[in-house]
Amino acid sequence: MVMASLSLNSLPVQPPSQHCRKLIDAPSSTSLNYGTGAGGSLKPIVISGDPPTFVSAPGRRIVAVGDLHGDLSKARSALELAGVLSSDGRDTWTGQETVLVQLGDILDRGEDEIAILSLLRSLQIQAKEHGGAVFQVNGNHETMNIEGDFRYVDSGAFDECSDFLEYLDDCEHNWEDAFSSWGQVSESWKEERKLAQSSWGPWNLVKVIFGQRQKGVIARSVLLRPGGPLASELARHPVVLKVDDWVFCHGGLLPHHVTYGIEKINNEVSKWMNNVGEDDESQIPFIATRGYDSVVWNRLYSRDTTDLEDYHIEQIQSILDTTLQVVGAKAMVVGHTPQTTGVNCKYNCSIWRIDVGMSSGVLDSRPEVLEIRGDKTRVIRSESETFNELQAVDYM
Repeated sequence: MVMASLSLNSLPVQPPSQHCRKLIDAPSSTSLNYGTGAGGSLKPIVISGDPPTFVSAPGRRIVAVGDLHGDLSKARSALELAGVLSSDGRDTWTGQETVLVQLGDILDRGEDEIAILSLLRSLQIQAKEHGGAVFQVNGNHETMNIEGDFRYVDSGAFDECSDFLEYLDDCEHNWEDAFSSWGQVSESWKEERKLAQSSWGPWNLVKVIFGQRQKGVIARSVLLRPGGPLASELARHPVVLKVDDWVFCHGGLLPHHVTYGIEKINNEVSKWMNNVGEDDESQIPFIATRGYDSVVWNRLYSRDTTDLEDYHIEQIQSILDTTLQVVGAKAMVVGHTPQTTGVNCKYNCSIWRIDVGMSSGVLDSRPEVLEIRGDKTRVIRSESETFNELQAVDYM
């Protein structure tokens, strides 16, 4: 790519930046045993695997949130709806001992991707102090970006990458300080940039925007290439996560994935994202990230069944039952495919589909979340908003 040879310093200067603000302490080293929280009434959360693969969370309320696609406002609304985020703008964890699982596809189609990732990191640190936990699984848009596929990147997201690299510089390249606090300062950076652009003349604005886009593409490549700082951040997250007897993944787990080994899949994806070993395309873990039947792309369980024959439905049910039996789970929760009717379950409620296309870059639907308490599940949705019934077309 020709643009890759350009220096970041040779492109238009960003508006004056804020100094790095350390809002929360950096997390301690990875622990396999989370505390019981203030009340001490529950057993500790026990985590196995790095990235996390198996989680024992006795007695915990579990909430699952679907695809967010760069929409920070909708992300906050969904987390508030789930009862884990304060509504005062201070991004405080209010979930106590709750376990939050986010189903991936934070990247693409929206302009506040790093801010959402930062917010979830902040909540992860806070939740641990209260005996709760926050987990994310990677989706197909995370793996696409690490492969350098930027087709679905919003122009504002390129700008956010540029802004964040400058903020990281302000933080003297202390990744934990910069990343954990970015969610709180990103909006002011965006406003400063837009204010500066409004004062430029038309011709200068064209030149600056063109240069800014070049800078944004380079910044995104630096952050998300295998081994890059943001790619390494995503490498902390699994592709498949099993919490008690529930399994969570972005697209869908199939029997051959389980036979291959879900911890093995998580480890291989993490190593690829961290660029561990030789820099070779053969390292890309195809079983997880490539093809219609890979973990992050599979839509078998999420498709509309109205056009399927009964025997096709029975085949899918059999595949799902086999998968759950082999992995030792009673149900699976997936995102990836927007559900125009909202969060729903299928196949005797052994699969829950929770991507409602809430991002303004997808369907702009109202947020909905899934709550799991022991053997009981319920969909939490806002009563004050009407559901925006749009056609789910052209999604990836």
